[in-house]
Formats: sequence, structure tokens, C-alpha cells
Amino acid sequence: MSGEPRPLEIHLRVNSKRGTTMVHPVAAAETVEVPIQYPREEEVKHYRKWFSWLIPLFVVANIVMFVITMYVNNCPRNSVSCIASFLGRFSFQPFKENPLLGPSSLTLQKMGALDVSRVVHRHQGWRLITCMWLHAGVFHLLANMLVLIGLLFVISGFGGSLLSALFIQSNISVGASGALFGLLGGMLSELITNWSIYDNKLTALLTLVIIIVINLAVGILPHVDNFAHIGGFLTGFLLGFVFLIRPQFGWVNQRYAPLNYSPGRVKPKFKKYQCILWVFSLIILVVGLSVGLVALLQGVDANDHCSWCHYLSCVPTSKWSCHTEAAYCQSNQLGNQLNVTCSSNGKSSTYFMQNPTSSQIQQLCTQLCS
Repeated sequence: MSGEPRPLEIHLRVNSKRGTTMVHPVAAAETVEVPIQYPREEEVKHYRKWFSWLIPLFVVANIVMFVITMYVNNCPRNSVSCIASFLGRFSFQPFKENPLLGPSSLTLQKMGALDVSRVVHRHQGWRLITCMWLHAGVFHLLANMLVLIGLLFVISGFGGSLLSALFIQSNISVGASGALFGLLGGMLSELITNWSIYDNKLTALLTLVIIIVINLAVGILPHVDNFAHIGGFLTGFLLGFVFLIRPQFGWVNQRYAPLNYSPGRVKPKFKKYQCILWVFSLIILVVGLSVGLVALLQGVDANDHCSWCHYLSCVPTSKWSCHTEAAYCQSNQLGNQLNVTCSSNGKSSTYFMQNPTSSQIQQLCTQLCS
């Protein structure tokens, strides 16, 4: 019955040895309740999945800007011949003018390419930002969209544009190459500042240095803006010490240790050398970008203060020349017949066009003088 007390349960253990049977009473085993420790909220939150939306957004933005640029370019209207003419106004400029399958230089200039004369004399400083969202062609776009990452990408692109504008003031420049070199610089500084948490450190460092050297070596070829690469790399290298610093393992273990765990010595979140690199990198970055921007807006030509620096962007050989001259032509319109003569090489050609615009004549001049 429910009102009667339950009898005491006794377990019997029987041992048989040499035919002798012995019975030993064993006390009832006591049940010990062990509390279950569930993980704390901060431990679970550390391993939650997340979706990276910034990188796809940058890729889409660059593709959209390229499509808009090709729409504005309208090759059939402004040029005599076009590549992939079945695309209509989205067709590409001739290979002789743009071998990357893209728009003309005048269209890129109109859309916001980096043009030092416009930045300095017309106060169009926004071109330092807009140029990294433009691309010279399909090949250029595909190469640059392979790697992208957030704020490091944007600031490195700005730093690359700034150094390029200080040294190369005769040509326009577009592309995200400086920003991509900033990612390489950020990878290198991240490896250095978090040196103690990596395995195979020397192998990773050697591989990364080889990749950086090869990419910078390509920049000595003509028509490649190596100053944007160098500026982006240096900016990303400094940003890596600021953005990509990680806490040491001892501090992480203390934070996620059980409640009853008492460490012998409390470890700081970051090591001393990490904090020193963080402070110095932030100071150099802020001062460098500020001084460079002020110098650019005042029309300073960095080549006047560094006579050998131009070799960092192009090394002249017997196969190519590093000097690029602006195209100047003389044109004469007779009815629907346009005669264009290049002033630099003396070449002339006749085109049949009705009322050509100045943009069309300039593009024909560029093709004739190239």
C-alpha cells in the first residue's frame, strides 16, 4: 500500500570457493546525482555559422559597373570597328586600342578613372575611390574578382591609387589590382603578428614571399601600374597588424574554461609585440595616407623627389619603351569624309563619317597613334 514504508532492499553476493557457500549482506547502493554542465552561451556563440555577404556584394558591384561602362562606351557609335559587334552597344573596342576586351580610355575617364590632372586641377578627389570599381576589360575584371575582402580591400585600393597618382601623372588608371595586393600584404602581416599560433611558419612565410615577389616583378612591364601594386601592398601590410590581430591561446583557454577553473596566472589577451606593432602600424598608416593626400591635392610630383623611383613601375629594355606620349592628331572634314593625321608618327587615314563628335575623333586618333 502507498501508506506503508518500503522495505529495505538488501543485495546478496554469493561466493563459491571449495564447496563452501558464504552469504554477505551488502548495503543498498546510494544514488549520487552528478550535475550536468551545459556549455555557456558565449561558447556556443563562438561556433555559430555565418554568411559572408560583403564579398558577393563587391563582386556584383564590380560586374554591374562594368556593364554600365560598356553601355556608356557604345563602341558602334564611336568607333569604326568593334569586337563582338553582335552585342550592339555592349561590344568591345578593337584589340589594338584595348587588348583586354573592354571600353575606350575616354569612357573610363568619363566613368571616374584615376586622372591626376583632374584630381589636382579640377578637385575631383573622388576619382581615388571610383577608379577601383572600374575595369579596363573582361580579362581585367575576371582576374581581379578572384579575391576580395571587405574593408581591407577598400582602404588598400585607396592607398594604391594615392601612390599611383603621386608618381604616374600622365596616364589614367583603373582596376582593383592595388586592393588585391593589399590582401597579400595583409596576409603577410597577419602571419607575422600571429606567429605563435601557426604551424609550418617558415613554409607559409616562404610561399607568401615568393608569390608577392613574382606579382611585383610583373609590374615592371610597360602599361602595368606597379605603383598601385606597391601602395596597395604597403597599405594592406599595415592594416593587417591593425585588423587581423588575434588573441593568444592562453587567454582564449581562460575565457572558455569551466566555472570552477582557477588559472595560476592570468594571461593578457595580446602579447606585447602584437600591441607594439598595432600602435606603430596605425600611426604610420594614418600619417602616410594624410600626407600623401595633402601632397596630391597640392600638385606634388613625387618623381621630382625620387629620380630612380620610376624604375619600380617600368624597366626599359630593347623590347619595349616605358615612355607613353599623349595622342595628338590633325583632322579635316570634307562632307562625310574625315581625314585624320597623327602628329607623333605621321600616319594618316581616311574615315567616312557624318558629323563625327570630338569623342569619336579622339578615339580614332588614339588608334592611329598607337
